[in-house]
Amino acid sequence: MAIFKVHSLGLVALLFVFPVVHGWGTDGHLTICKIAQARLTDVAAAAVKDLLPSSAENDLGSVCSWADHVRFHYKWSSPLHYIDTPHNLCTYQYNRDCKDGSGIKGNCVAGGINNYTNQLLNYHHGSAVSQYNLTEALLFLSHFVGDIHQPLHVGFASDKGGNTIDVHWYTRKTELHHVWDTPIIETAAERFYNSNVDGLITALQKNITSEWADQVKAWEACIGSQPTCPDIYASEGIKAACTWAYKDVNDDSVLEDDYFLSRLPTVNLRLAQGGVRLAATLNRIFG
Repeated sequence: MAIFKVHSLGLVALLFVFPVVHGWGTDGHLTICKIAQARLTDVAAAAVKDLLPSSAENDLGSVCSWADHVRFHYKWSSPLHYIDTPHNLCTYQYNRDCKDGSGIKGNCVAGGINNYTNQLLNYHHGSAVSQYNLTEALLFLSHFVGDIHQPLHVGFASDKGGNTIDVHWYTRKTELHHVWDTPIIETAAERFYNSNVDGLITALQKNITSEWADQVKAWEACIGSQPTCPDIYASEGIKAACTWAYKDVNDDSVLEDDYFLSRLPTVNLRLAQGGVRLAATLNRIFG
């Protein structure tokens, strides 16, 4: 696994700079972190509160996009947001796929999740003993668990996860990757929740306790005693990318209601799974 850097630059100073957003858009990451924080055990909630910067006012969602805002300052972190897989195989293998453009193993979103999970396991040893910046570890982990649930963050290397596939979202020109980052969620919020993302969050939370209630334990489960299982999440991601994101899309495709309405259930499911799994991971980390 790659060794990621320990950071000395002031965290709070970086919270609201570099406004370019990647991965799920701001609303997607906010949704996942809001769902997760509401599901924390008392012990995990106290640890998260302790690690969050005071400016966040104990709101993990407010800083859930921090890792995007700093990626151009922490340039080494850019490969940690995604995984590139071979074209059209629709499968993921850690040893084959988790590497950066230079071939360094572990430099992918699954490796990032493993790394920052392991850093946070030092929390109970006390910050004075830890060699890591555990606040940044929490923010990176929270963000990367979100990223790995965006299907095109485990996408084909040949098109950079849909970033080189030019499409129209209704009348607006964009890239397929961006459609899954932001416009599907924004369009859903506009049509169904009066442009209020809180309405979307509430609806997903309701579905987690009703429509998806019998699936939640399986979502939370991990292999053996591992605190997190990014390989499971990545394998699901590339399957969703092939089945839904890439399907019937070519350069210059016009994506309108047929695409939006048929893909929205997958977006909702992945947001819910991301929130549930982030909470389960933090609950296991902090015990």
